[in-house]
Amino acid sequence: MKYSKYSVIIVGSGIAGLYAALKLSETINLLDGILIITKSELSESNSRYAQGGIVGVLKENKNDSIELHVKDTLKAGAGLCEFDTVKFISENSQNIIEDLINYGVDFDKDENDNLKLTMEGAHSIRRILHSGGDATGYNIEKALVKKVKENPNIFVYEKTLAVELLLNKDNICKGVITYNQELNEYETIYAASTVLATGGVGQVYKYTTNPEVATGDGFALAYKANALMQDMEFIQFHPTALKLPNCENMFLISEAVRGEGAKLVDIDGNTFMEKYDERLELAPRDIVTRAIFNEMQKLKYNCMYLDATMIDKAVFQQRFPNIYKMCKDNNIDVSKDFIPVAPAAHYTMGGIRTTVEGQTSIPNLYAIGEAASNGLHGANRLASNSLLECAICASELANYLSFVNHQTSNIIDEKIIETIKKYDENIETLYLDYEIDSVKLKHDLKNIMWEYVGILRDEKNLKLALYKINDLENIYSNKYKCATASHYELRNLIMTAKIIVLSAIKRKESRGAHFRVDYPTPLETAKHSITNMKEILDYEKTYVNIK
Repeated sequence: MKYSKYSVIIVGSGIAGLYAALKLSETINLLDGILIITKSELSESNSRYAQGGIVGVLKENKNDSIELHVKDTLKAGAGLCEFDTVKFISENSQNIIEDLINYGVDFDKDENDNLKLTMEGAHSIRRILHSGGDATGYNIEKALVKKVKENPNIFVYEKTLAVELLLNKDNICKGVITYNQELNEYETIYAASTVLATGGVGQVYKYTTNPEVATGDGFALAYKANALMQDMEFIQFHPTALKLPNCENMFLISEAVRGEGAKLVDIDGNTFMEKYDERLELAPRDIVTRAIFNEMQKLKYNCMYLDATMIDKAVFQQRFPNIYKMCKDNNIDVSKDFIPVAPAAHYTMGGIRTTVEGQTSIPNLYAIGEAASNGLHGANRLASNSLLECAICASELANYLSFVNHQTSNIIDEKIIETIKKYDENIETLYLDYEIDSVKLKHDLKNIMWEYVGILRDEKNLKLALYKINDLENIYSNKYKCATASHYELRNLIMTAKIIVLSAIKRKESRGAHFRVDYPTPLETAKHSITNMKEILDYEKTYVNIK
């Protein structure tokens, strides 16, 4: 096994990870450098698929204010947002937007060179900036990747998974063990600070807008380390993903299309959102998702439709070039045809419990972006707050770490040595992994989660899901060294699925994106659900034998 050391390790190369690396390199002199670890290519992440945009509470937008944005966020979050976190992120949005522009992000402007702003669901004002029409995440990611590649103090491992956190006997994080897929090699990497910026877990569901890399890797790493996890039951299902035959990784139809006037309709063109919410198509995502899902069930449709025919074709093509192309490639003329849409898993509101600057319950371990849960999103994320959170929390992490001693210690104890041995030795059972069809088991897990832990939930189905997941775990129960990257992903997906299910069982109310048919009303007091591996294992014993 190889050994190396860096001042800071960042696992994940989305906007949160890239921005954190850049701000760290500008803020402090790190003698051992910064390492970004990504299991795919540097530019591949959830961030690059974010179409709609990024919130900006801008001084020049006279109709907007910090107070108004905070109010919208709190209302969408259904009582679970942390006020101080929401206010802090809103207050810092202008600076972050200006900084992204300085990094080379070209936000769309009008003919007078003013930033264009659009409307999305649950916002009371136009405040969403976009780039390339519907390629905001892609363009921000592209600009940051360019800066990272130009920076001599930032090193990158591609095609590499972080498979284990190194914790000493005092439960302090000292780095990670990685697995290089192409070389089939492991490496022990020591660091003064380790940052999880690994994104979400959309791939735990059959239908998702997330790319294939979104397999909950950061959640599993933190869970195995017994870090506190928060609100993992809150999975946001985006209401409008493009419904194509035999397609499970679904193309997102941005909420901004509805912001520009498109209507949700049935196959005959009849609107239905008026039955569910006075805000119609621009109600919060959880409400719109359940409305579409209810109509699909009632009418026995496999989708509903988005009518964008009132938007001028040339305007649509200019404003949403990627959506226009995707529709055209699938013989959908947006000027005449309805766009078939259905809900799909999109975003994890919960995650590793953190402060706004990314501190977790484990010393020297930090989490930012979708992997973290700092109280911004509550029970239901307000559209386009996520990219803003990624950048602001990455910046705050850099500020916090500027006061931390980053001299990497060479002292390791028996606990770290034992962890390394689990990956350094040849394990006979490892060869049995090759006989396990990880792709099939992933597919089975995704079906279980979609059928039993989806948009509408109840006690019976949640317990049945847990029983079925445990059946899968009995087939593949490897907690440590795995044979392939796909097997590591399967391990991580199973772990994360169990956290989601057991958190959902514990929350006996309906709130935001978590809707319990058997407990349809919210409790009077909103409380975060906080758990860890020990508590999950104790809960599991209660339900594991229940079919």
